[in-house]
This record gives sequence, C-alpha cells and structure tokens, in this order.
Amino acid sequence: MAEQKRPVKTRRPYRLRARAEGMDRTRERITRAAIELHGTIGPAATTMSAVADKAGVTRATLYRHFANEDALFSACSADWLAANPRPDLARWAAIDDPAERLQTALDELYAYNRSTEAMRANLLRDIDLLPAPIAAGISAFPIAMRDVLAVGWPSDGIELRRAALGHAVAFETWRSLTHQGLDDRQVARLMVALVRNATT
Repeated sequence: MAEQKRPVKTRRPYRLRARAEGMDRTRERITRAAIELHGTIGPAATTMSAVADKAGVTRATLYRHFANEDALFSACSADWLAANPRPDLARWAAIDDPAERLQTALDELYAYNRSTEAMRANLLRDIDLLPAPIAAGISAFPIAMRDVLAVGWPSDGIELRRAALGHAVAFETWRSLTHQGLDDRQVARLMVALVRNATT
C-alpha cells in the first residue's frame, strides 16, 4: 500500500495575520501622533509630514493608511472621543428638577473641560479648518446641552434663561472665568445664579 502523503502545512495564515497586526500597530501609532500634535500645536499647524515624523514612518506609509488629512482627522476624532467621552446628556435629561439638573451638568461639564482643555481650545481656535462633519459636531454639542438644560424652568424670561444657559455651557465662558482665578465649583455657582435670575 502506498504511503499516504500528509498535507503540507502552510505558514501563510500566520504571516497574513502578523502583517495585519503590524499594519494595525502602524495605523495606531500614526493616529496617536496626530492626536498629540492636535493637542499641542493644534490642527491648523499639524501637517501630514509632521505626523509622519512624529510617528516615525515615511509619508508613503502614512498615505497608505490615510488617503488625506480628512481621513486622518476622522480617525483621530473617533479615537480621542472614545478615550474622552462627552458628558451623557440623556442622564442629565433624566433629572426632573431643572436647577438640580443644571448643577449636576455644570459640575460634570467643567470637570470634562478641565481634563480636555488643551485639545478643545485648539479645536475651537482652528474650527474653520476642520473637516465639515467634525466642525458641525463640535458646534452642535453646546446647543444640545443648552436645550436639555432649558427644560422645566418657569416660562417667564425663557429667552433670557436660554441665553444664560448657552453662556453657562460655552467652553469659552468656563475658560475665561477659570483663567481669572475661579475654580470649577465657583464658576458653576456663578452660572447657576445667572440662570436662576435670568427672568427680566
């Protein structure tokens, strides 16, 4: 009886998997480099060449992973938001009392501002140069916060109160007041008082 030949094992699946993992690591390194540059010098000053240098890859390698700046920025934005999730507006909306909701929201929002200040200041400064969908999302979030926080207040002076709420949730308001020496709790107390008294 002829000896049956054993099938020859191939290393191709392992090699393909190793290559894919290497590509994933390179993509992650490029994305991290771009995020770091966006948070330090800002998106406007971050070139593809600077990202490649920071990541330790060639421009050709960078473009194999990201066809253009918009593609790279979208990946950076998704990774950064996953690591720095925005406050949960649905949880705020579940608080019935509007004053309690506002206090809770500002405490959380100002803590978020504190932990993400450098990146968000750069994004707002360079917002006109960002990809349109990302710029639109950044601009829409304060409006969404204001609308959630406007529910349940007395109807008198509602337009003034909505304006006060918009001011309270604006990143620029928090940054201006904290740079004048107030801490986050003091800014929150000041903004709650502003909203409460915005009736005339």
